[in-house]
Amino acid sequence: MPPLSTPDRSIKSDRVQANGVEFHVATAGPINGPVVLLHGFPQFWFTWRHQIVPLAAAGYRVVAPDQRGYGLTAKLPVIGNYLLDTLAKDLVALAASLGHEHFSLVGHDWGGIVA
Repeated sequence: MPPLSTPDRSIKSDRVQANGVEFHVATAGPINGPVVLLHGFPQFWFTWRHQIVPLAAAGYRVVAPDQRGYGLTAKLPVIGNYLLDTLAKDLVALAASLGHEHFSLVGHDWGGIVA
């Protein structure tokens, strides 16, 4: 599948395996000190399009995933796959898959609850 078109060429589109799910993520910025941006319901990474580039320009690694069930991330048919503990584990696994043990979270709406 070709990468999702982004509003700025400095934003990269990628796929990451984490917690048994293939996630679509938009990323930008240097490698260190990631900030993970979590969208609300029923949105996806694009919610953060105006914040990604300025955060990256300020020196942050920005990761804006489509959470499970949203955007280009896998949609699992069983409701039990969307428990809050599972969604939190997604973030830890996603960060680890990207090579980060520590990260900051910013959440909007449902993403705020997950954060």
